[in-house]
Amino acid sequence: MEEKTSLLRKPGFQTLLASIVCAILGILLGYVILLLMNPAHASEGMFAILRNFFKFAGNQKKLMSAMGSVLVKSVPVILCAEAILFAYKTGLFNIGCAGQYTVGIIASLYTALALHWNWLLCILAAFLAGALWGCICGFFKAYCNVNEVIAGIMLNWIALYICNIILGDKKVMNTTKSETFAVKDASLLPSFLSEFFGKNKYITIAVPLTILIAIGILFILGKTTFGYELKATGHSKDAAKYAGMNAKRNIILSLVISGAISGMAAGLYYLTGIEHYKISSSVPGMGFSGIAVAFLGGLHPIGTIFAGLFVTYITQGGQYLNTNYYNPQVADLMIAIIIYLCGFVLFFRKLMTKPVSKLGTSSNANAEDTNKTAEDKAADKKEV
Repeated sequence: MEEKTSLLRKPGFQTLLASIVCAILGILLGYVILLLMNPAHASEGMFAILRNFFKFAGNQKKLMSAMGSVLVKSVPVILCAEAILFAYKTGLFNIGCAGQYTVGIIASLYTALALHWNWLLCILAAFLAGALWGCICGFFKAYCNVNEVIAGIMLNWIALYICNIILGDKKVMNTTKSETFAVKDASLLPSFLSEFFGKNKYITIAVPLTILIAIGILFILGKTTFGYELKATGHSKDAAKYAGMNAKRNIILSLVISGAISGMAAGLYYLTGIEHYKISSSVPGMGFSGIAVAFLGGLHPIGTIFAGLFVTYITQGGQYLNTNYYNPQVADLMIAIIIYLCGFVLFFRKLMTKPVSKLGTSSNANAEDTNKTAEDKAADKKEV
C-alpha cells in the first residue's frame, strides 16, 4: 500500500496519468460524435482512425512508408511544443510561436527556392529568422513591459502577411496553383533510414534532430546554471535581479531560444519536400497545436515527443475514414476536443492528489495515535 501511495504522489506519474485520461476522454467523445453523425458506421469509423497505417499490416513496405510519413508530420508540432515548453518553463507564454514558425517558413523556402542555398544554410536561416522574431517579442517584454501574449499575437499576423508577400514571388511560387514550387537538389534535407521506412523519401535527419533538440532542452533546463537563471528570472524577475542576474537579458534570451526552435521546426518540415506552402488567410495552426501538445506531454521535453506523435497519429488517421459516411475532418474535431481537455490536466492532477493527501494525513494521524498510546503505556509502567 505504501508503494502505491508513493507512486501516486509523484508529480510525473500524476501528470502522465492525467494526460492519458485526457486522451481517452477525447477519443470517447469523438466516438460519441461519430454515433450522432452515423450510428451504423460509428465503430467502423473509430476503428479506421485508431488503426491508421496498421491497415497495411499485410504489406510491410506500405506499412513502414505510412509510419514514416506520420513521423515526418509530427516533427513540426513536436518542435513547436518544445519551443512553447521552453518559454513556459522560464515563466513566459510564447503564443507568438505561430509567427516564429511562419518566418521560419519564409526563410527556409525563399533561400531554398529563390537563392538555391544548401540545406544547412536554409535551416540556419530559418533558425535565425525565428530567433529574430522571438527577440522582438522579448525586447518589448523586457524593456517596454508589454505582455508577451499581446506582442506575440500581433507579430503572428505581421509574419503571415509578410510570408504571403515574399513567398508570392514568381521565383518561389507557382502562381497558377498559389503554392510554392518543390524543393529540390541540395536544398533538400539528407535522407535518414529511408530504406527501412519503405523507401519513403521524406524521412530525413529532421526526425533524429527533433529528438536531440528535446534532449538538449531537458539538459539545459535541468542541468545547467544558464537554465537555472532563465527559470529563476521567470519565477521572479525582481528576486533574480537582486541575486545579480540580468533579468532583461534572460527574458530576451528565453524568447530568442524559443523562437529559434519554432523557426527551425518550419525548416525541418518544409525542406523535406512533403508539403508546399500555400497562400493562406490564417496563421499556421502548428504554433497553437504546440500549446496543447506541450501540456498533453506534461510540460516535459520527452513526454512532449510522445504527445506530438499521438496527436499526429490521430490526425492522420482521419484520412482513412470512409468519406461516404464521414468527413475526414472528424479526426481534427477529435484532436480539438483533446486539445480542449488538455486544459484540465492540472485539474485531474488535483483530483488525484486529494485522496492521496487524505490517505497520507490519516496514516500520519494513526501513527501519532500509536506513538501516544505507547508513551502512555510507558508512563503507566513508571508510575507502577
